[in-house]
Amino acid sequence: MNAKNSGTFTIGGDLPVTRLGYGAMQLTGPGVWGDPKDPDEAVRVLRRAVELGVNLIDTADAYGPFVADLLIKKALHPYADDLVIATKAGFTRQGPGQWTPVGRPEYLRQQVELSLRHLGVDRIDLLQLHRIDPKVPVAEQVGELKKLQDEGKIRHIGLSEVGVADLVEAQRTAEIVSVQNLFNLANRDAEPLLAHATEHGVAFIPWFPLATGALAGPDSPLTALAKEHDATPSQLALAWLLKRSPVVLPIPGTSSVAHLEDNVAAADIELSDADFDALTEAV
Repeated sequence: MNAKNSGTFTIGGDLPVTRLGYGAMQLTGPGVWGDPKDPDEAVRVLRRAVELGVNLIDTADAYGPFVADLLIKKALHPYADDLVIATKAGFTRQGPGQWTPVGRPEYLRQQVELSLRHLGVDRIDLLQLHRIDPKVPVAEQVGELKKLQDEGKIRHIGLSEVGVADLVEAQRTAEIVSVQNLFNLANRDAEPLLAHATEHGVAFIPWFPLATGALAGPDSPLTALAKEHDATPSQLALAWLLKRSPVVLPIPGTSSVAHLEDNVAAADIELSDADFDALTEAV
């Protein structure tokens, strides 16, 4: 069992990562707020992920806030040379389950500076605008990230939860190397963006890749196919994402080592074209 069996993708032309990554959102308390119930297990999950070949960890300043970042630093710092930590800025938090986008340049700069400190790095490998703030021109939001990039504090810039038009507009201000949108077998609304990303070699990072259990339960439409492959429905859902396009980088998250290992085993599954079509039609 090794995440490296999922293959590799080079973000921005110079940042190679194992395609099956890990998302850190579930390392926090309920409502993505505060500390997790078992911080020691959170540390074990992060260390085990790296042991299993994961070298792309996706986090955000808003997770906790900063709880996930501090756990990553505790578990993995000093970081391995090939470890890529992607983070995000652009959301404010008012309490559990509450998220309000703020894209004012001074706020984005503040959050990037805090992320550098909390993660213990001199430069963020991939900084994604967590949401476009409709109250601030896109050129101002992305422009501030470009300034931080020019200052050497950000290596690459990405966007989260956008459409093709948003991506094209942002690219007028800076090079955008990744997009992160809700996408899974059960929700394919971002298909146009994925097609555009595939054509242009932009990394596509699907969040909510397993629809948090909707595809993994005993009543899942994938159950019969999973039995044929001696796999779990969630493993098939991840294998489907990996086969969908070479630019897709799934980041399933979990707060349990056992669940992590189950997810990583998806990298060992090779779907035939017929299998892929059957899964596509099953949901």
